[in-house]
Amino acid sequence: MTNLLVRKGLIPPTQIPYIYAAEEDRCAPRHDVLIPSRMRFTGSNSFSVNVVNISLAGFACDALLQIHSGTRCWLTLPGLGALEASVVHHNNEGLGCAFENMLNPAVLDRYVTHYPVPELEDDID
Repeated sequence: MTNLLVRKGLIPPTQIPYIYAAEEDRCAPRHDVLIPSRMRFTGSNSFSVNVVNISLAGFACDALLQIHSGTRCWLTLPGLGALEASVVHHNNEGLGCAFENMLNPAVLDRYVTHYPVPELEDDID
């Protein structure tokens, strides 16, 4: 159904809520990044996190919190306003969240290009 609406031009692909997009294709390519960001939950102050991977549909960050799936949050990336998202999962590496509205591909490309994961230097003697 969602693909049909996009093909007919009734909905731009970047405006599809993640929950509907996930029903049709759960595999938006993820990109490893290291983006210093801010996150906040409803009724709380923002705090620093590092986004460690990002896709059109969501992101993972290093926030080690026990947060229930479905909890609403806002992610502020450098140079961009707060993006609404919902927690999808948490584990010992951080949180995984789905954006309420998918990212514009040009915005995603900008962050993937400007915030790559630093390569580790090999110290072989």
